[in-house]
Amino acid sequence: MTPVRVKICGLTDEDAVEAAMEAGADYLGVVFFEASPRAIDVERAAEILQWVPEEIARVGLFVDPDDRLLNHVMNNVRLDYFQLHGQETPARVEAVRLEFGMPVIKALPVSSAADLDAARAYQDIADALLFDARPPEGAARPGGNARAFDWTLLKGRRWPCPWFLAGGLTPETVGDAIAQSGARAVDVSSGVESAPGVKDALRIAQFIANAKQVR
Repeated sequence: MTPVRVKICGLTDEDAVEAAMEAGADYLGVVFFEASPRAIDVERAAEILQWVPEEIARVGLFVDPDDRLLNHVMNNVRLDYFQLHGQETPARVEAVRLEFGMPVIKALPVSSAADLDAARAYQDIADALLFDARPPEGAARPGGNARAFDWTLLKGRRWPCPWFLAGGLTPETVGDAIAQSGARAVDVSSGVESAPGVKDALRIAQFIANAKQVR
């Protein structure tokens, strides 16, 4: 069985990018959403990703973006995927894929089995799904906000496209999360930080090592 693939998201500087690459990350993510403490502008994203080799995928995270923003980013940053993390409908996901010719990872909030049933609407449209914890009531930002959900909800489920597990993962919990969910790809951001938006090279290395040793 191939090792679990790892995405390190919310990268904001060259040191974090280098730490993730050296530790064996498969995907590097940057956030184009101003409300996030990990938000980065287009010019800075282009700078920190410019030396990433082709075998490591570069992902841009967006929340309900309009075409103007997507076009601006595409024209200035070398990306391999768009990650849509807002309320995008299946029709919007399909439109983005067709308009920009870019593979799309669709993030979906999960707190119950019903959320996974609803995710089926995207399974034949998105190139990959990302299951994240449903944000707390009244949260200003989408995503898990460092919260986890019941990983066993995913155990035994089959999807026609690749999928990532996200939401509250840390170096300490990622092994259990993979075992309980059956995930073959994981995504982390705040779980490898020393402060909001500040990546910790040691925690990145620990997270990737712990994820990839699970078979």
